[in-house]
Amino acid sequence: MSAITQAAFPLSEVIRRCRQQQEAWSRLPVRERLHPVAELRRLLVAERDALCDAVGRDLGKPADEALAADVLPLADACRFLQQEAARLLRPRRVPNRLRPVWLMGQKDTVHRRPRGLVGIIGTWNYPLFLNGVQIVQALTAGNGVVWKPSEVAPASADALFGLLGRAGYPAGLVQQLPATREAGKDLAEADVDHVVFTGSSAVGHALAATLGRRLVSSTLELSGVDALFVLDDADPSFAARAAWFGATINRGQTCLAVRRAFVHRSVYAAFLDALQPLLAAARPLQLALSSQGDQAERLVRDAVAQGARLLGAPPEDGTKGLVPQVVVEARPEMAVCREASFAPITAVLPFDTLEDALRMDAQCPYALGASVFTANPAAVEAWAARLRAGSVTVNDVVVSTAHPATPFGGRGESGWGVTQGAEGLLEMTVPQVVSVRGGRYRPHYELTANPGASQGDLVRALLDYGHGATLGQRLGGLVRLVRAMWRRR
Repeated sequence: MSAITQAAFPLSEVIRRCRQQQEAWSRLPVRERLHPVAELRRLLVAERDALCDAVGRDLGKPADEALAADVLPLADACRFLQQEAARLLRPRRVPNRLRPVWLMGQKDTVHRRPRGLVGIIGTWNYPLFLNGVQIVQALTAGNGVVWKPSEVAPASADALFGLLGRAGYPAGLVQQLPATREAGKDLAEADVDHVVFTGSSAVGHALAATLGRRLVSSTLELSGVDALFVLDDADPSFAARAAWFGATINRGQTCLAVRRAFVHRSVYAAFLDALQPLLAAARPLQLALSSQGDQAERLVRDAVAQGARLLGAPPEDGTKGLVPQVVVEARPEMAVCREASFAPITAVLPFDTLEDALRMDAQCPYALGASVFTANPAAVEAWAARLRAGSVTVNDVVVSTAHPATPFGGRGESGWGVTQGAEGLLEMTVPQVVSVRGGRYRPHYELTANPGASQGDLVRALLDYGHGATLGQRLGGLVRLVRAMWRRR
């Protein structure tokens, strides 16, 4: 398989070729569609050095980090599909015990049909993992894929696309568009059946409007301003290390990065003390986009102008990049607590009661992930439902959400729909119900064939038999039901 771009064919021809391949691909049994997944998993191991090199050339990410954050979780996602996809996608027979009496003789089966052609507008911060999971799930579900990679990570995109070809997917089933912003806009207007987008909330709004005009469905994985809650029984030093990791992983270029830390006042001072040596040792981090650094500095300046302060003094060594920064004495209405950013900054807010913390958290329009640090994890499950976040992690941050068997997605400004896990695979399908009716008794036909005939006695009997309040009412309904059916036969 070789990359098919707009330089070689117009997008309409790319779509046509992909649809042609998808029709044949969708008819294959799921287990046959999993053969390339197994081979891709093998290739991820064999080509790991080349893959890490491609990610490094795009983003300057160290090889070990690319291996841990991109290659390994993608391989795990492939294994999950090998283990579970056939079961998840097989037809489901609806039990007869759930069938209403008036549908007697009917057998129903729910099938998961592929959407058809899935357009994927990819991201760059985890270019192999995030793009790879979405592509492979779409293909396993029986779809064709037209993929527009990020312009920030073209080498990573070419490396992943090359592996998909070597894995054995039919030529033309996966189409790679140019890694340009223009190609993304074109794909949003193209003749596709579903679009998966990972990126900013602003672009997500525009994309949703464009797709909505044509009633094209979408999965939007947008930004986050994730919260970390440090309860009064938590180890403040342990929680501070987690917050630092969550704010600086991938140089802060993570949608699930810790942007707000709500810390109980009883451990607030100890939490800040534990952050001090981490800040003192910090050095500037090079960001993929200079605009992200500019935005982060603006958010910090705005917070300080409103009464917040920076924890510690950032080192000045003349190195280009952004030094990780912690804003303390922040307030939930500040932009640093409400505006998504992609840089190593976080705000710390003290709270006195859990209700206060939840109230402050609710002022942020984003709802992607949250984490809670406590010595009593069981208690968290009782109030986790009050967090709008798509995922809630207890005593850890970020990495738990890469579990291949769990869904990933947000609410509010963080988007809709999910990728990953069983739910992510099923999102690449649509349900279709096939109902088969036996026999020839169809009393409902009389409603149009004989408009003067009354169905009242039959319907009343059905209601009493199926939903009567007493045993006598239900038995009486059954007797009348049998009589009514006998008369009509």
